[in-house]
Amino acid sequence: ANNPGKSYNPLYLYGGVGLGKTHLIHAIGNFMLMENPRARIRYIHAEQYVSDVVKAYQRKAFDDFKRYYHSLDLLLIDDIQFFSGKNRTQEEFFYAFEALIANRAQVIITSDTYPKEITGIDDRLISRFDSGLTVAIEPPELEMRVAILMKKAQAENVTVPEEVAFFVAKHLRSNVRELEGALRKILAYSNFHGKEITIEVTREALKDLLTVQNRQISVENIQKTCADFYNIKVADMYSKKRPANIARPRQIAMYLAK
Repeated sequence: ANNPGKSYNPLYLYGGVGLGKTHLIHAIGNFMLMENPRARIRYIHAEQYVSDVVKAYQRKAFDDFKRYYHSLDLLLIDDIQFFSGKNRTQEEFFYAFEALIANRAQVIITSDTYPKEITGIDDRLISRFDSGLTVAIEPPELEMRVAILMKKAQAENVTVPEEVAFFVAKHLRSNVRELEGALRKILAYSNFHGKEITIEVTREALKDLLTVQNRQISVENIQKTCADFYNIKVADMYSKKRPANIARPRQIAMYLAK
């Protein structure tokens, strides 16, 4: 944000859902706009970019499309994995990317996975994503999860005992959204039943969620679930062949098994 187009260009952020990638890139855009109110900034989800390409194609308005996207000072594009298999969109984005980098404009991209693990994306785009700074957004550690819960409770003008925050943080580890949802459940249960927030009340409020969290999930279960979802055989995941319809579920199964 302090040196757009000069440092870390492109900036590629990846990680699971609910970890704050979108929030982070919005913050970068807002900071840049504060520093330069005339800056041409565009935040867009990858699906909306695909839609823009389709509309430009239908209206035969690619000149206007290119003029707009090639002249930005900052392009923030969220969930780039949605470009998978969309060749025309990838082609147009490649040209926009090249133009922006040549003009020393900043490009920031988010995804749910590392660049080389995205299937159905042109190799030349993958190499461009890898050419800047790639940063993994990891789930928050225990102390950070506790701090998040306490801060969210404070924003609701509610006091949550520290032992309750630790209890929730120990059991819910995936992302911030899950923590926020758990806190809302606890507050609602406490208000509805007129009870103080304690570990027992918390346990009761989150019993369904905690049951799911406590289930033992094996690698075999993950493989079977992925295979069923993508309509392939578990044996296909062990095959030496790597067609796209097998590579994607295999990558997902490997990620979930970590």
